[in-house]
Amino acid sequence: MLFTKEEEARIMQAIGAAEQRTSGEIRLFVEDFCDRDHPVERAAELFQSFGMFNTKQRNGVLIYLAEKSRMFAIWGDAGIHERVGFQFWDAEKQLLRAQLLEGNACEGICQVVAQIGEQLRHHFPADPHDNENELPDEIIYG
Repeated sequence: MLFTKEEEARIMQAIGAAEQRTSGEIRLFVEDFCDRDHPVERAAELFQSFGMFNTKQRNGVLIYLAEKSRMFAIWGDAGIHERVGFQFWDAEKQLLRAQLLEGNACEGICQVVAQIGEQLRHHFPADPHDNENELPDEIIYG
């Protein structure tokens, strides 16, 4: 397993903290092997299969890790993507790649979650009267 129980708790806490200030949703999916040529294809497939496109403002983000394939991708729905663009996602991928190469998967995920959360907060601030958690915060293992 990639994460210890303590690291899992830290990641879920980071996701929860990021989502408290936005209507956006962030999920993490981890599996051993990516069965696609490009991990972004797998991330897009998982995004669809988990219904992450069903958020009210199309502002869900999926972080995908294939540990043994040493691959990852970040997939943002149309609402957030049109506001932050490819440059933002590329910067997040560079940050995560650097942390993964150093063996700091938990730290990298938490940093990326925090930065994605800031962009979501900026573009999709939480409604103090209605900030439903539309998707679970737990890590999904495939």
